[in-house]
Amino acid sequence: MIAAEAGPGIRLFATAARYVQGPGALAEIGKHATGIGTMAFVLVDSYLLDRVAPVLKTSFEAASIDFVCQGVASEVTDATISLIAREAPVGIDFVVGIGGGKSIDIAKGIARQLDVEVVTVPTIASNDSPVSRAIAIYDEHHQLTEVTQLKRNPVLVLVDTEVIANAPPHFLSAGIGDALSKHFEVQACSAAGGITMQGGRGLRIAAIVAAGCYEILRSQSVAALLSLANGQIDGAVEDTVEAVVLLSGLAFENGGLSLAHAATRGLMAVSGASKRLHGEHVAYGLLVQLAVMGDNDDAILDLAGFMSDVQLPCTLAELGADSTDEVLQIVASRTLTAPHVKNLPAPLSLDTLVDAIERVEALMKAASHSRAERPRNHSL
Repeated sequence: MIAAEAGPGIRLFATAARYVQGPGALAEIGKHATGIGTMAFVLVDSYLLDRVAPVLKTSFEAASIDFVCQGVASEVTDATISLIAREAPVGIDFVVGIGGGKSIDIAKGIARQLDVEVVTVPTIASNDSPVSRAIAIYDEHHQLTEVTQLKRNPVLVLVDTEVIANAPPHFLSAGIGDALSKHFEVQACSAAGGITMQGGRGLRIAAIVAAGCYEILRSQSVAALLSLANGQIDGAVEDTVEAVVLLSGLAFENGGLSLAHAATRGLMAVSGASKRLHGEHVAYGLLVQLAVMGDNDDAILDLAGFMSDVQLPCTLAELGADSTDEVLQIVASRTLTAPHVKNLPAPLSLDTLVDAIERVEALMKAASHSRAERPRNHSL
């Protein structure tokens, strides 16, 4: 009998049970939800409620699914989740979250409390939360307090690209920033022997998915933003949305996160930057991660050039923050409190992180003149 070598630990892979994407997909929600249950509690971004309620009624009735629909416009706090969960109809089989990240995370939190399945329907493609188990919980001041987990990934993720296309384009740009980092973060987590969101080591498939996600974004997302600016939904748009929502989510949950996401803790703590979208924080954090990892200037500038093309911030100033010594100290010290910062090949000190931020800022300042002279499409 061959003795097994001691391995690095259990390796886990998880995904949403079903993923549906395409123009008009929302009208088919009843068909795709068939088999999940016969009673749904649907939470919708309040400003979308009147627009989507008739579509839901037609689709759910055709599938013989009863539902109660409620608008939400609250911060994702424990108190909000508990309050809405207490108001949920008796006998629901699943919760549906329709809207941006807040509505989806509230729906996830309620599904977790009630121990039922959750269906997510993102109306913007600003991050990969719709496919994941993660629930980001904040306080009333929009400061992250914890990230909890569902028992299982969403049973259905439905992405209507016609709805996504009607959202302001900066949301998709932020989604590109969030997804862009996964290739590098999965590599860093693997090199560090880090633990993924599943509580184990990453399988090789996570790195393959992350690399594919990065390739799609680099080759398709500029064209996708141009298509949306021209009112078109084409292959570039579909590919980019798939990369942002599905591939990015599979990569981070199963491959791990690193410094790019840890930096969001620091950026949320400074004035100006705190108001920007998650994916914009991650994009800047990725440049800092490359600097920490010792990538050369050309590699950092190449990525920054692409980020500029898809309307992502490359400096603290572009995030709306100052670059004073005090701000750098705040960003760096808060970043070091994030759990993902451990997923680096070597321990990271405060001084090393500050030096990396200063390097990024200096590189971007030196390159700003040449970037300004590059041909840009200002219609995005």
